[in-house]
Amino acid sequence: MAGIMGRKLQAKLADAMSKRSHFSREEVDRLLTMYSALTAGGTRLDRNKFRDVLHNTFDMTDDILMDRVFRAFDKDMDSFLSQEEWVLGLSVFLKGTLEERVAYCFDVYDMNSDGYISREEMFQMLKNSMVKVLNDLQTTEEDPDEGIKDIVELVLKKMDHDHDNRLSMDDFMKSVKEEDLLLEAFGPCLPDTKYREKFLADLESGNVDIDVSQAKS
Repeated sequence: MAGIMGRKLQAKLADAMSKRSHFSREEVDRLLTMYSALTAGGTRLDRNKFRDVLHNTFDMTDDILMDRVFRAFDKDMDSFLSQEEWVLGLSVFLKGTLEERVAYCFDVYDMNSDGYISREEMFQMLKNSMVKVLNDLQTTEEDPDEGIKDIVELVLKKMDHDHDNRLSMDDFMKSVKEEDLLLEAFGPCLPDTKYREKFLADLESGNVDIDVSQAKS
């Protein structure tokens, strides 16, 4: 009986979430089944298991960016993802409109959630995403931090439309609409096309599978 009730509740939730996301009802149902597998039938997906999904399914490896992606999904900031946050987050992550993806990336890069990407946040994100380049520079006489600061100034010159020495959502949106490559200017926080397309194809066909064996509790 409990199993039947559970399936009915999931079907009802799938109907509701399909109207609020870019997924079909069937796709939402499969995402909810994955969520159930990841949480052992629970309703709280923790940060470590979510990071395992990003790594194992989408080949994301940057610890800081994976943490920021989790925070962008975790709208109520309770350090867990609900079923709703899981589905709606993946909707933007995998199928979002340009405006949705801009807002998502901005959220990832706005590390202190004050509504702006500051010089310091640009510096930290760029430094983190350029570790290998910085390691190479350390073998020379150049100061790697100075190189990052120069890049920050170039970015501000190009993207800071209102000239207040920081990036607002409006600055970021205008810049990305002018040059879409700037969407992930401060580090990759969206899935690579080949992993995105494979996941969506598997999701549509019903063959999607997430390996939870390595998920940390």
